[in-house]
Amino acid sequence: MDTSLLVKAANYCVYQERTQAEVRKRLREWEVFGDKAEQVIAYLITENYINEERYAKAFAGGKFRVKKWGKRKILFELKGKGLSKYCIESGMKEIDDQDYFDTIDQLIAYKKNDLRNEPNRLIKKQKTVKYLVGKGFEMNLVLDQYQDD
Repeated sequence: MDTSLLVKAANYCVYQERTQAEVRKRLREWEVFGDKAEQVIAYLITENYINEERYAKAFAGGKFRVKKWGKRKILFELKGKGLSKYCIESGMKEIDDQDYFDTIDQLIAYKKNDLRNEPNRLIKKQKTVKYLVGKGFEMNLVLDQYQDD
């Protein structure tokens, strides 16, 4: 096995967490195919450069804390990355329920302030709910947390 390829692939994984699918795609771009690509993947997993559970935890926690994404959007994205159900569930546990509700409250307050010049209460509520649902929060939770001024 070409050690320079292993080093290159390991460096790709060290830069940020990666899934097997992302590494396979990059290997194809480097024109590494078939058994050789699978050997590289196996090496990266064995040496813990690729760990999809760790990836899911980092992804879910980061998207929630930094981007303020809701669980629905995070779940959709993790499924789209082809992760196992176990890894997805493990990642979703990174989102604390109280932090989740606090974030909904913060985003509602932010959007209400953004729409402070909107005279129609119903339009203000509609736009606020649409904003949060668009970020991946569950409509029933948003409506439960929303309070008219």
